[in-house]
Amino acid sequence: MASASLTLTPPTHLARWRVQLSTLLYRRSTLTLFLLLAPPLLWFGVIYLGSLLALLAQAFYTFDDFTMAVSPELTLDNFRAIADPSNPLFGANIDIVLRTLGMASAVTLASALLAFPIAYYMARYVHGRWKGVWYIAVMLPMWASYIVKAYSWTVILAKGGIVYWLIGALGLNGVLEAILALPVIGGSSLSTSNLGRFLVFTYIWLPFMILPTQAALERVPPSLLQASSDLGATPAQTFRTVLLPLAFPGVVAGSIFTFSLTLGDYIIPTLVGPSGYFIGNMVYTMQGSIGNIPMAAAFTVVPIVIITVYLALAKRLGAFDAL
Repeated sequence: MASASLTLTPPTHLARWRVQLSTLLYRRSTLTLFLLLAPPLLWFGVIYLGSLLALLAQAFYTFDDFTMAVSPELTLDNFRAIADPSNPLFGANIDIVLRTLGMASAVTLASALLAFPIAYYMARYVHGRWKGVWYIAVMLPMWASYIVKAYSWTVILAKGGIVYWLIGALGLNGVLEAILALPVIGGSSLSTSNLGRFLVFTYIWLPFMILPTQAALERVPPSLLQASSDLGATPAQTFRTVLLPLAFPGVVAGSIFTFSLTLGDYIIPTLVGPSGYFIGNMVYTMQGSIGNIPMAAAFTVVPIVIITVYLALAKRLGAFDAL
């Protein structure tokens, strides 16, 4: 029987280079991680942070009200108009900041109160294919166009819309008129009041609160709730001392979305509610209509500072671990 001979072909230069490179990357995991993250980090640093820093740098530029021109002469007047009480524009600007901050806080609180029971039901009582149905039901409004939803709510809340029809059918017209007469509500109808603006904000951002809260509740072991009941705790005590502390980081994680998105939005304040400015449409107006880019850039610093403080607080409450 003839013996078969096996001939080994020497590796090519390209094959040897591939082997050496793969060996190097295998032995040096830090280098591999750097090469993987370098392109997205470079994009993030140059495109996102670079453009943001370029905008913030213009906050120190000078805007000539007479010629409507921006000059690179450095000044702090734009920040004084926001932070210096002695500046004539301080009152109007701080009113915009407080109005936006109040709405963002109210929307976040309302979203948390509405989202928690929905998230709890999804985490504890929905199983199998029905859980997928509930996920779709929660996320379905997010699949529709943001502009379409905002415009739809202007029709829903207008006089003659479905909300007014329902209120009339329930005989609550007097209650609605009394609510609209409150100074904090401010408006002749729901579509031109702060209440209507609040309803639209809460509707649009509610899914961003439900999903993190539901994920946090999923991680709470049912045995803890059973043990609390076995030790004699009432349902209210179990909720207050066991369930809420463990799920609270998820609520805070959801609040990051609802708070920050409300803080920077400019479309809903433009379409729904009274004519008072929010930070978002103030920046848009200053930059687009007036051309006062330095003042728009200075106003941009305000939500950045607020969100930075909010994120630091959220981190201390464990929100990042719940995302």
